[in-house]
Parts: sequence; C-alpha cells; structure tokens
Amino acid sequence: MKARYQYRIYPTNQQKQSLAQLFGCVRVVFNDALAFSKESGKYPGVSVLSSQLTLSKKTAEREWLKDVSSVPLQQALQDLDVAYRNFFKSIKGERKGPKVSPPRFKKKTSQQSARFAKTAFKLKASKVYLAKIGDLKTKWSRPLPSEPSSVTVIKDCAGRYFLSFVVEILPVTVEPENQGVGVDLGIKTFAVLSTGEKVSSPNYDKLNRKIRREQRKLARRIKGSKRRERVRLRIAKLQARKADIRKDFLHKLSTRLVRENSVVALEDLNVSGMVKNRCLARAISEAGWGTFRAMCEAKSTVIEDRQTVVISRWEPTSQICSGCGYRWGKLDLSVREVVCLNCGSMHCRDGNAAKNIEKSGLELAQDSNWTGRVCKTGLPAMPAEPSTCLDVA
Repeated sequence: MKARYQYRIYPTNQQKQSLAQLFGCVRVVFNDALAFSKESGKYPGVSVLSSQLTLSKKTAEREWLKDVSSVPLQQALQDLDVAYRNFFKSIKGERKGPKVSPPRFKKKTSQQSARFAKTAFKLKASKVYLAKIGDLKTKWSRPLPSEPSSVTVIKDCAGRYFLSFVVEILPVTVEPENQGVGVDLGIKTFAVLSTGEKVSSPNYDKLNRKIRREQRKLARRIKGSKRRERVRLRIAKLQARKADIRKDFLHKLSTRLVRENSVVALEDLNVSGMVKNRCLARAISEAGWGTFRAMCEAKSTVIEDRQTVVISRWEPTSQICSGCGYRWGKLDLSVREVVCLNCGSMHCRDGNAAKNIEKSGLELAQDSNWTGRVCKTGLPAMPAEPSTCLDVA
C-alpha cells in the first residue's frame, strides 16, 4: 500500500525565487488547460491539452514556460484530468461521498504545489535534488521506508516549504492489548473511551484571541498594500500553528487507539449537518472529528488484524443502560449523569454511550468477519428427509 511521508525543507533565497517561478508556471498551465476545456464545451483529454501546452511554449506570451522543468507542467495536466474524472463519476453516482464540484482555477494566495516524477528528482545524503531547482536542504525527521515514486514540493499559506514523498509500505504486526474500545466524541471532552478514560482536546483560546486581533487589523488595511500582506502572513502563521497542534493531537490519539485495540468503534456523526448550527460551528470545526475518523481508518489498514468500525448514527447509544440493556428513552443534553430505573446503577452519559458503541462495534466487526470469510461449504446442500414424527398440539 502507498503512503505519504512529509518533511520540512529550507530553500535558499535563490531557490525560493526558482520555486516561486515553478509554482507560477504550474498554476498558469493548470488554469490555461481549464479555460481551454471550458471554452471547448467538453473535456478534451490529457493528450489534447499536452499538445496545446507544447504549442503555447512556442508563442511569445508563454515562452517563459521553458525556464522550468517540463515534468511538473505535465503533472498539472494529470491533476486536472483526475479532477474532471472525479467530477464525472460524482455526477453519474459512481463515486461515494458528497458530490464533487467541477475543477476551479488556482489562486496565487492559496497553497502552492508542484509534483515531480521519479525521473526529475534524486535523493542524496541530507538533501533532495529537484530538476532546475537544485539541492534542497531537508529536515529528515524519519527515514523513508522505501524508494519514493514521486515527490511534491509544497508552499503553504504561512510561507513554509515541504516535500511530500509517495512511498510503498508493508503492513506491520503489533500484538493488541484489548479486544476493542468504544469512542464517544464530544466538544468539551474530545473523546470518552469505554474504559472510562477521558481525553481532553487542546486549548485554542489563546491562539483564537490572537487570530481575532490580527483579523481586525487586516480589515483596516488597504488592499494590495505591504502592511496588509504582513498582517495576512501573521494570521496564516497563527492558523498554521493551530492546525499543527490539532494534527499532532489527533495523530497521537489515533495511533495509540489503533495499536492497543483490535477494534476501534466510532459513531457515524453528521458533521456537515452539525456545523450548520452557528452556535457550535466553531467548536465542532476545531475538534476535527472527521479527520480523527479518517486517521483511524487509514491506520487500521497499516497494522494487521485491526478494524475501525463505524456504527449507525441512529443507534440509541445514550438511551440504553450499558449494564442491563434497559432503555430509558431520549435525554436532554443538560443531563450528564443517569440512574438506571431497572438495575439502579449510575452512569456517566458519555461513558455509558462509549460502552454501547463498543458493544455495537464488536458485533459489527464479528458480523463482517463472518460474512467476509473466503471458505465456503464443502458439500452441496441436500434436501432433508421427511419427518416421521407427529406434531403434538
């Protein structure tokens, strides 16, 4: 299976100028191909767009495209092809998930990227060579598991540069400590586990105050001025720090849960619908429930004998006693502790829901293992002989 390994790089001033020129050329090629597709009324395909790119390099308006490597320019056309294919599959209903919108034009202020194929880059001891860019100083935080097939150089909105390698990895074997765990996600407490453990999310209040203060300054700056650009960069750095803190927290928690448990049971939350509540939209977005679920599902494929099970959102996990199974009905969100009318045990609302999620998740995991087995019945089914007994009324 394939995975991405990302590393921070520190280009020189001359390399930053070369990368800026490369990003601009990739952006222009993508936008020109998209504009040509819209003008023609249908998507012409990669071969036609590639021939148009070759012709445009011979004109005076696009002659400067020859100054950069041709590999990232061709990869930009491949990206447009993937975007159109995903859009067409979404229209036909062949793609799972929400509807995909048609490709849009790239902006200069957004994140910039350029992808190099295997023929256009080379790994060295402590640096990475990119065609027509040079040797980039790379911070190797961990070794690459295999030879990369491609590398993408990225510049985020905060002005940081990264290299993202696509490598082939093999599943690892780790002995699980527990059979399964149920996870009830929340806002104040990010996750309540069926073991009784409560995991709190990082506190972003200090960063949010700084971001709001800088955004008020940005609103008073004149568009196009250097002062506005400096304030925009400060906001981007604060938001990048906030995103890094959240990503680090989610990675550590998802890795620990997947390593320690054979089955990680989650609830299918309607995050897109919950975000429409303007009172809770910021808190739900900061929590990162969808990212946490995606991380757990991805890491379950890396470690053998691991499953991430998602139970139905209509499962009444907060309405059933995890001890005796008595259903007391729907409760108001202000009720945090419940006393069962049947067995008399007291439950924490979130802890009780996590235990019910674990039970449902283990049942789904067992059902999927049973129905997904490879072996089949050896002998064909034979009709049973008629019974000679008499039914007694």
